[in-house]
Amino acid sequence: MAKVTRAAGRTGGRRRTAVLGAALGGCVLVAAGTVPSAAQPGGPGRTTAYVALGDSYTSGPGIPRQVDTACGRSDRNYPSLVAARPRVTAFTDVSCGGATTAEMWRAQGTNPPQLDALDRHTDLVTLQIGGNDVGFGTVIGTCARLAAQDPAGNPCERSYRASGLDELAVAVVRTAPKVDRVLRAVHARAPHARVVVVGYPDLLPDDGSGCFPQVPFAQGDFPYLRDTEKRLNLMLRLVAAVNHAVYVDTYGPTVGHDMCKTPEDRWIEPLQPASPAAPAHPNARGEAAMAQAVLDRLDRGHGRN
Repeated sequence: MAKVTRAAGRTGGRRRTAVLGAALGGCVLVAAGTVPSAAQPGGPGRTTAYVALGDSYTSGPGIPRQVDTACGRSDRNYPSLVAARPRVTAFTDVSCGGATTAEMWRAQGTNPPQLDALDRHTDLVTLQIGGNDVGFGTVIGTCARLAAQDPAGNPCERSYRASGLDELAVAVVRTAPKVDRVLRAVHARAPHARVVVVGYPDLLPDDGSGCFPQVPFAQGDFPYLRDTEKRLNLMLRLVAAVNHAVYVDTYGPTVGHDMCKTPEDRWIEPLQPASPAAPAHPNARGEAAMAQAVLDRLDRGHGRN
């Protein structure tokens, strides 16, 4: 019996790997926003216990009022705005700036492992993770440094493709099984919860144009970085679907409010913020836009709470 069980486990693992591999193969061919998300499981309850997991795009560093300075967590981040709806009766936000998928299982300074916030009574989970696994912070620094070499060209793209492979595309593919593992753990710890994977908002002009020196990237690197973010979001959508989770697109609703726009129009701050927020992160309006995207998706899934 033990041999049969192990064999079944190996078969199930191979099947899951095959499904993920086939899905991620489409990342190089399919633009973000073209794959339907999985149906949302379960039904609306009279009350909701909500847990928010994620990185700095979730926590809202620099946005007043900071309620956890070590994690850069704001009480005006999108989870807090989602939690303001009347039927959310219990709310736990353990998002933390700098978090990767590994911090779902391990403490990050004083922040406990994020998955520890879940239990069988959790009704709703939002998860926004993967950007730090891909290394977006390092990528931004690298591209800004290389821009001086060829402001009109694409020195950052050339650097990440120097080996013959697109290192950032590879990083996105390698992040997929990590996010998959997180979602399986979420379902195991909160088996009755609605699970929502939140994508990343539009950081750079969707038309591929640039705004050097306001955002200090070479002209040709703007479309490359835009496409890399779209590839990351597509991966998150696909992995969410494989795990029967809902995907929330925050890219589409924020197009036209990227870090190249004027202060009054932008929801993502540039590398030198003019509004309270971390560099290359959503400001309060960006967090509000992501909250609205989450609420709209939940409402489409179950009717208004």
